[in-house]
Amino acid sequence: MTTYIIRRLIMMIPILIGISILSFAIMYAAPGKPTVLNLDPDISVEDRERQMERLGLNDPAHIQYLRWMGNVLQGDLGNSFTRKQPVTQLIMDRLPNTIILMVVSTFLAVIIAIPFGVLSATRQYSKLDYGVTFTSFIGLATPNFWLGLMLIMVFSVQLGWTPVGGVSTLGSEFNLLDRIHHIILPAFVLATADMAGLTRYTRSSMLEVINQDYIRTARAKGFRERTVVYKHGLRNGLIPIITIFGLMLPTFIGGSVVVETLFSWPGIGKLFIDATFERDYPVIMAITMFAAVLTVIGNLIADILYAIMDPRIEY
Repeated sequence: MTTYIIRRLIMMIPILIGISILSFAIMYAAPGKPTVLNLDPDISVEDRERQMERLGLNDPAHIQYLRWMGNVLQGDLGNSFTRKQPVTQLIMDRLPNTIILMVVSTFLAVIIAIPFGVLSATRQYSKLDYGVTFTSFIGLATPNFWLGLMLIMVFSVQLGWTPVGGVSTLGSEFNLLDRIHHIILPAFVLATADMAGLTRYTRSSMLEVINQDYIRTARAKGFRERTVVYKHGLRNGLIPIITIFGLMLPTFIGGSVVVETLFSWPGIGKLFIDATFERDYPVIMAITMFAAVLTVIGNLIADILYAIMDPRIEY
C-alpha cells in the first residue's frame, strides 16, 4: 500500500503540471485584460501600457507561466490585481466559510440519502421505492442555480423564513442560531445533487448485499430484520459508498461556485467568480490549481478507502 501511495503521489506531479499549463493557456486566450476592466476607461494608452508592464502582462505567455510556476514552487501564489492582497491570504480568509458549507451539506446528504437508499432497497418495487427513485432522478436533473432561485423566492421572499443571502446578519455579533439560519438554504441546495447520487448508490449496493448467503443465514438464525439489514447488510453495503466520499471532495468546489454566488456566501467559489469577471489572473490560477489538487487527492483517498474497507482489494 505504501508503495502504491508513493507511486500515485509521483504521478500527480505531471498531471498537475499539465492542468496548470492548460488552465494558464485558456486564461491567457480569454478576451479582456485586467488593465482594461479595472482601470479608469479614460486612462491614456501610455499609462495603460505602463500598468501592463508593472504587472508583467506584456511578457510572452510562456515567460509569464514560467515566472508564475517559479513563484508557486517557492510557496508564493502572487498578489491579487484588484484587491492588492496576497492570494494566499484571500483564499485562507474564504476557506473556512467554504469548509463549513461543505461539511453541513455533506452531513445533510448522508443522513437523508443513506436511510432512504436502504428503505428503497429493502422494499424493492414498492410505492416507496418508486417514489424515492423518482425523487432521486429529479434531484439529479435539477440544476442547483434553478433550485436555489426557487427556494429563495419561496422561503426568503414570499414566506420570509430565511435570509436571502450572506453568512450572518450584518452588524451582529457571532450567534450560532443566526449562522444556522443563514446556512440552511445554501447547504440544502449544495447537498441535493449528492443526496440523489448517494441514494441511488446506496440502493444499488444494498440490493447486491441483501441477496447474499450470509444475509439468508442471519435471517435463518432468527435475528430481527432491522438487525439483519443495518448490522449485517449495511455494514458491507457501505463499502463502495464510503469510497465515493473521496470522489465527492472536488465536486464541492465546483458546486460551491454556483451556490456561493447565488446566496452571496463569502467562500472560495464566490471569490473565483469575482476574480473571473475581474480577470484577476493570480486568484483564478490559484483556485483552479486548488481544485485540481483536491481532485487528484480525492481520487487517491477513494482508492485507499476502498482497500481499507474491503480486505479483498490489494494494490
